[in-house]
Amino acid sequence: MKSLDLRPLSVGEILDRTFTLYRTHFLLFLGICAVPQILLLALNLSQVFIGTPAIPGKQGANAAVAHLSTGMGVTAVILGILGLIVWLIVYLFSQGATVTAVSELYLGRTITISDSFRRVRGEVGNLFGVIMLNGLATGAAFILLIIPGIYVMCRLAVCIPAALIENLGPRTSLERSWELTKDNAGRAFLIILLYFALSFAAAALFAVPFQIMMVLSAAKSHPEAMRMWMAFMQIGSTIATVLVTPVLTIASAILYYDLRVRKEAFDLQMMMNPLGGASPVPSSVPSVLS
Repeated sequence: MKSLDLRPLSVGEILDRTFTLYRTHFLLFLGICAVPQILLLALNLSQVFIGTPAIPGKQGANAAVAHLSTGMGVTAVILGILGLIVWLIVYLFSQGATVTAVSELYLGRTITISDSFRRVRGEVGNLFGVIMLNGLATGAAFILLIIPGIYVMCRLAVCIPAALIENLGPRTSLERSWELTKDNAGRAFLIILLYFALSFAAAALFAVPFQIMMVLSAAKSHPEAMRMWMAFMQIGSTIATVLVTPVLTIASAILYYDLRVRKEAFDLQMMMNPLGGASPVPSSVPSVLS
């Protein structure tokens, strides 16, 4: 596969390249996101049909809704905790495998879904640390004010690509992202803004109609119908997530490479070493060409 030309890109070009890469390798990125999401969907459906049983009688639907909202019952609690663990694992593998795939494709190599997951398997612990530190830093900033929270989110937008591609630890990955995105937080913000817009649009298309039907069924005291629409809502939410999530991850990886091209002449490094062997880089810059 021919590598994409490494040169400074505008935000529009980053997004264009994101959608081009996504469209060209749609099944690859869809599979990477869908495989772990199916596991999470199965658990969510279990919560719907096991954790929120239908309660007969006039007040059945209201009781079922109360049961769901308060997490009553040992089964619901166990499924809820298990769901959180599975969600975290799904997120780690989806993010890591997508960044790995983008990196290989971006530099002109080929990769499969199984290869992407296999390569990220040994990085799960490190990714967990990166995501936890990222969440703590961003959450602390949001507690102070919304604007600082958004700014920190933008400055840490490429911490996962930095961790995987440069083999950095959690703290170093965040510092690396902060360094690369200096004077570029606005570009990261536009990418994140587009992702949220696509997420809301996908949710409105695939999940919200079922949510409306679920509420109507609850209002009419039809617990079985409510549970059915709740299951459809979970399926719709999964479809929306699978379709939209790769956009942000691909764009973040491309932004990472663009920032390296702009600030560290990464394109010249690749020209001098197109086969991906070790190449000289500034002493302050970890090598990604191992």
